[in-house]
Amino acid sequence: MYRNMLYRLVIDVSMTVLMLVAMAYHITGNTIHETVGVVLLVLFIVHNILNRRWYETILKGKYNFRRILSILVNLLFLVSMAAVMISSVPISRDIFPNIITNNDMILLQIHVMTSYWGFIFMSIHIGLSWGTIINAMRKMTGISSTSRIRNILLRGIAVLIVVYGVQSSFERELLSKLTIYNPFGWYSSESTMQFLIDYLSIMGIYISGTHYALKFVRNNEKRKLTN
Repeated sequence: MYRNMLYRLVIDVSMTVLMLVAMAYHITGNTIHETVGVVLLVLFIVHNILNRRWYETILKGKYNFRRILSILVNLLFLVSMAAVMISSVPISRDIFPNIITNNDMILLQIHVMTSYWGFIFMSIHIGLSWGTIINAMRKMTGISSTSRIRNILLRGIAVLIVVYGVQSSFERELLSKLTIYNPFGWYSSESTMQFLIDYLSIMGIYISGTHYALKFVRNNEKRKLTN
């Protein structure tokens, strides 16, 4: 059981890392970008195969806030990633250089825009499973006791990450990249570390927001049951 969980965790972490590398096109260059995209596609397919039972349960059971949100986000993530992969083939310059299209600019806009939406949905997807991830890490590291000081410290760090992530979102014009009007934004010379810090903090907004929103809803449901 732990081995299966470890496999899933490794694949999910690898997908997250590769998604960030793929988004760093202005740092890595086109060849690495396309190669990473192919590997990401393979891992995405493997991820869906490992979680194929989830698709079988969509129309079964009861629907609460968490389940509705999970289904909606996962399906949107699937659609956005499919759009990214499909649009990448006609505009490829290294892996599929012989494919010629007259609408490469439109396809490039779609490719960039849906990749940023996929980044957002991926972050929310991680946030939906953050509690499970934390519990799995506790079991793997042998941490069983709770600590109020540790919880306060971790929540303080989460707040700092969110604040910095909001600032990074404005500085990197994330909103414009999520629309068809200006998905490219403006790139300036930067270090790889700065890129990672900024985009990991942006991920932190949606991971933390989703995780604590679910906790808030769950606590409210418990209060209603006890009253």
